[in-house]
Amino acid sequence: MDLFDWSLLGSYAGSVFAVGVLTQITKGIPGVSKLPTQLWSYLLALLTLVVAMAFGPGFTPQGAALALFNAALVSLSANGGYAAVTRLKDGLKESSAEEA
Repeated sequence: MDLFDWSLLGSYAGSVFAVGVLTQITKGIPGVSKLPTQLWSYLLALLTLVVAMAFGPGFTPQGAALALFNAALVSLSANGGYAAVTRLKDGLKESSAEEA
């Protein structure tokens, strides 16, 4: 059983999930931590999509050009998902503090 395969990683949902997880795991690495998180997320998204193309249906110049734009969508979605989870978590903390 594979949790990820190249076609899933090349899909929108798979790449958003992978980039979100990879960004959170790697953003504290020395050198990487000096980059803005959104830029790091974009670079990871671009790398993820290009590698998925190379190991999936095939790498083409047209696909590489589209990967530049698709990486922006994947990165923004991954960053937005993390922000939403953080807001939800903070909201739950505030509501439990108010109840106490």
